[in-house]
Amino acid sequence: MGIISKWAGLLGLLALLVGGDQIRINRPDHKYRLTVEVTTPAGIKTGSAILAVVPDRNYNRSGRTTTRGEAVFVDLGQGKNIVVLLAHQQGAKLDLDDINYVALRAYGAARGSRVSFKDMSRQTGIVPVQGELIPVLVSFADLRDPNTARLVASDKAEAILGEGYAIRGFSAEVVPNGFWPIDFGGVLGEPVTRGIEAKLPWLTAPGETAAIALRAAGLPVEGGLDAQEAFARK
Repeated sequence: MGIISKWAGLLGLLALLVGGDQIRINRPDHKYRLTVEVTTPAGIKTGSAILAVVPDRNYNRSGRTTTRGEAVFVDLGQGKNIVVLLAHQQGAKLDLDDINYVALRAYGAARGSRVSFKDMSRQTGIVPVQGELIPVLVSFADLRDPNTARLVASDKAEAILGEGYAIRGFSAEVVPNGFWPIDFGGVLGEPVTRGIEAKLPWLTAPGETAAIALRAAGLPVEGGLDAQEAFARK
């Protein structure tokens, strides 16, 4: 029994060490709230999402910095909507990595100096997201049909949404990491935003529905791009 207890204790300690290391590797470096405000004929509509940025902490350094969370969805009323994708367009390329650095660069621009990754969790206040930091925007004429996606220019939203609609602005705000991985809300910390599948039900349908939506909006989908990551990331 003594030997069994000893091995059980060692296995328990090993499990604790492995579990602790997995938390260290996967814990977000920082979380931020990405918010968009849209002017409509009925007033200002606002949408936001909590995103978590996780740097590569693997021992082999073969990974990459990633973002967890979902695109920002804004119901504008009258059957109109805006979706802020987790993507940026760089010329003829759709970039899925720049979303990792939106808050970092927005705080740097607002402070007038470079902000390091290790200092991000200590940033306070709300800062504007402007220029090249603004992600790709799309709108769906029919939320049930990915083929109805249309690209929305941040400075010419009325061209797609109609008269009286305009993008008022974007902002980023660092929020506490909370007690990850049990950040279920309240005192435990705000979890990353989930539930976009309820608004865009085709996202869970079989096939390349996310790619269909991006192509319908005239966005490039090539080179092994995971189109699903433009809408949601686990």
